[in-house]
Amino acid sequence: MALRLDGIAVAASIKADLKSRVAELAERGVHPGLGTLLVGDDPASSRYVAGKHRDCEEVGIRSLRRNLPADADADRIKAEVLAFNEDPACTGFIVQLPLPDGVDANAIIDCIDPAKDADGMHPYNLGELVLHPKGELRTPMPCTPRGVIELLRSYDIDLAGRRVCVLGRGITIGRTVGLMLTRNDVNATVTLCHTGTADMQRHLREAEVIIAATGRAGIVTADDVAPDAVLVDVGVSRVKDPVSGKWRIVGDVDPAARAKAFAYTPNPGGVGPMTRAMLLKNVVEIAERSNT
Repeated sequence: MALRLDGIAVAASIKADLKSRVAELAERGVHPGLGTLLVGDDPASSRYVAGKHRDCEEVGIRSLRRNLPADADADRIKAEVLAFNEDPACTGFIVQLPLPDGVDANAIIDCIDPAKDADGMHPYNLGELVLHPKGELRTPMPCTPRGVIELLRSYDIDLAGRRVCVLGRGITIGRTVGLMLTRNDVNATVTLCHTGTADMQRHLREAEVIIAATGRAGIVTADDVAPDAVLVDVGVSRVKDPVSGKWRIVGDVDPAARAKAFAYTPNPGGVGPMTRAMLLKNVVEIAERSNT
């Protein structure tokens, strides 16, 4: 039976460690704070932001919330970003995406102080990741790729020398996870597949680890998976159950593929909780670095 990589349990262990570290910072008069900027009232974004603040309460990190209406223009959004940059109570913050139509998300991200970039997605921090494949990084790292790697490590899955196939070239993980997987402390060999890849199934079958992040339900089938592969399911799709008529969350990996795998991440319950835990970890590390 394939090993189930429980992101909820591992995230809970990480948060317990962070709670201890936050308490140590408090003894020195340092109180980490996570800020969120939510524009509009998209239900999924609202739930996600609310979950981040519940995580903060669990760990002892202060929550700083800024909400704007859906018709807020770029100048108003930038003003809130700059306010977070200047707020001493804010250790790190995120701008929840997507932003309203017509607002350039990259231009907004560019306004974030890189030292307060809790998501690790500012161009400066991504540049540091590109420039420093060795040694300790003293800048925030992208949360989802970091969560994937820490989840695998928690189950003693060594990626050194392993062939990893990444599906999808989105900035959240597809384009960034390769940077982290090829750092010297991980040392994996990465193939990135996307809509322009010829014979994608061949790359999948040759992979020892598959990281699927396309948002296309069940795109990775049992026929695409080599025996004893590790399946990391990052993609999220909402599908309607033909019997109940209710919507449910499914991943990129067809559940039938798990029977051939050595290990797999459930979806939901795998990478998602790890991403949220890494957001908290980035904030705590920012606080620790700024007070050493």
